[in-house]
Amino acid sequence: MNAVLNLSYNQIVSLVKQLPTRTQLRLGRVLTKEATQAEMEHFLNVFKTDNISEEDILTEVKQVRKERYARQQEGTGNR
Repeated sequence: MNAVLNLSYNQIVSLVKQLPTRTQLRLGRVLTKEATQAEMEHFLNVFKTDNISEEDILTEVKQVRKERYARQQEGTGNR
């Protein structure tokens, strides 16, 4: 049998403060993990696209590496 409690934010905070410190920390880690997962899922859905191929990604990576290498060479005077 499930029970539903309608608690305000302040009531929840008050209850959590009554928990032992280790339990509070464990609860914080669980909530942080769940929030992080929810945010990642949201961002993956927002930026999801089928318009980019693995080949496009590899081409872009190669170009960025080439530009970085060129800047390094300019900075060290090794031309």
